[in-house]
Amino acid sequence: MSVVSPLLDQINVPADLRDLSKDELRQLADELRQETIDAVSVTGGHLGAGLGVVELTVALHHVFDTPRDRLIWDVGHQAYPHKVLTGRRDRIRTLRQGGGLSGFTKRSESEYDPFGAAHSSTSISAGLGMAVARDLSGGDNRVIAVIGDGAMSAGMAYEALNNAGARKGQLLVILNDNDMSIAPPVGALSRHLAQIVSSKSYQSLRSFGRGIAEHLPRPLHEAAARAEEYARGMLAGGTMFEELGFLYLGPIDGHNLDHLIPVLENIRDNGLDEPVLLHVVTEKGHGYAPAASSDDKLHAVSKFDVVTGVQAKPKAAAPSYTKVFADALVREAAGDDRIVAITGAMPSGTGLDVFGKRFPGRMFDVGIAEQHAVTFAAGLATEGYKPFCAIYSTFLQRAYDQVIHDVALQGLPVRFAIDRAGLVGADGATHAGAFDMAYLGCLPGFVIMAAADEAELVHMVATAAAYDRGPIAFRYPRGDGLGVPLPAQGEVLRIGRGRVLREGKDVALLSVGTRLQAALAAADHLGARGISCTVADARFVKPFDRDLVRRLAQSHHMLVTIEEGSIGGFGSHVLDYLVNNDLMRSGLAVRTLVLPDEFQDHDDMAKQYARAGLNGGDIARVVETSLAKSA
Repeated sequence: MSVVSPLLDQINVPADLRDLSKDELRQLADELRQETIDAVSVTGGHLGAGLGVVELTVALHHVFDTPRDRLIWDVGHQAYPHKVLTGRRDRIRTLRQGGGLSGFTKRSESEYDPFGAAHSSTSISAGLGMAVARDLSGGDNRVIAVIGDGAMSAGMAYEALNNAGARKGQLLVILNDNDMSIAPPVGALSRHLAQIVSSKSYQSLRSFGRGIAEHLPRPLHEAAARAEEYARGMLAGGTMFEELGFLYLGPIDGHNLDHLIPVLENIRDNGLDEPVLLHVVTEKGHGYAPAASSDDKLHAVSKFDVVTGVQAKPKAAAPSYTKVFADALVREAAGDDRIVAITGAMPSGTGLDVFGKRFPGRMFDVGIAEQHAVTFAAGLATEGYKPFCAIYSTFLQRAYDQVIHDVALQGLPVRFAIDRAGLVGADGATHAGAFDMAYLGCLPGFVIMAAADEAELVHMVATAAAYDRGPIAFRYPRGDGLGVPLPAQGEVLRIGRGRVLREGKDVALLSVGTRLQAALAAADHLGARGISCTVADARFVKPFDRDLVRRLAQSHHMLVTIEEGSIGGFGSHVLDYLVNNDLMRSGLAVRTLVLPDEFQDHDDMAKQYARAGLNGGDIARVVETSLAKSA
């Protein structure tokens, strides 16, 4: 649909909106909201979070001198309105498409994105780094970090707050509170207090009082400081932030420009040489009825009808891997009350909302706190429970020390269900699970499985539930399964044993995980050219089936390993085994097919696989080229 936007049409960069009146800014916000809704209806993506910060986005770009003033959006999924105002409106309908705009902030995309993000809770740390760099360089620009209350559940945010509060220097942290209601309701009194406390006159009086207090005996000085701090805390909330060294302001209505702009202007103009936390209350999906009435506020959507909000979701031919995992875990848990499930703020994303409904006392959502999730699981394992820690591959990266120190080193039987393993299409490099086989495969005593289809995933859930000798992980991709029949109950697989699906004599294609169908397609292609192929599914990344690898190496001219992961994973382990056991002396040709040594941009999945060289035709070409060279 066509968006009528006479004011927005005049905005090319944020400087264009700095002379607008309050009435014009309100109109601009309305037009920006409609533009965001219309754009996302075409592309799909994150909607609710962006709609919740439209007025805040307008106010920040109106008050501050971006990009000279650094504006950092935590996670970045709420930054679509920001992108529209910062010279990217003409490309906003390319969001998450190949060659188009990223669904998150990205430094290479615009000077208005000073820090790239897609994982949460990084903004305060990055902002503090920029603020310290400014102070070291003698600059006077401002740094603003916008972080949601959900992201404040991660320990990293508090580490940054603690560090920032211990030093002088300007830094503004805006807490965008749209869910947790961590403070009293917004009203005229809290808004009025925020304006008073942020004003120059109050700050001058505060400085005068501090000057007098400094000449008092130490006990009286400390008592006066605490009295002033707690008085503001009792009136306006935020005592915790005050304890961390921040001047706390708010809460204020994040959708009311008459409230937002004066407070932001006061913060900008009063010359404070200390960190400030401004608490802003917003509503996800604000201003769009279908979002406001949705349970998830239309957080992430496919293409949809603007009028009704109905999403154009094609009917799946098979259940998603996430659903298959969740259903299989529920079945295992029904027969074993020691099975518990843990997620880090992703109950629906990992499918554990299903588990939680069936076993509410055995499902734990720990918030955006993967480090805690892993060590929490380790503690459960020490007491004989069977924790399944369901975390996206890229999110598990944030808990790597805990995986090593708290789980692997102690040999604890924590089960890691690694969702979104491999390429993820429109979410791009920030969410692509390329590295888990490499970063887990180097850990002693770790068992790692990779599901080739949804039936294999059911077996791997059963195998993990039965395995008590140490840590075990199984990885599976984003999206729908292949439509293979699902077993009523998972089979406990023999640890470290693969399977052969097709026997041949010339070339062995040894796949692990998701590219098995591509390997079979390659074998068909090569067979039509007279090249006979064995196709095997390793099932286990570690320990892999050494007997199978030895047999394949000794009975074929070429061995090709295929995996949807980075270098350093399965193929590297196989190659190490072949070299160190003299299995290449007879002239065996070996090729290891992995994801390219780059961060692949967001695109259609088929195009991503083609770029990675992991489609059936690509695999066949590698074999033909290699055989031709060795002929």
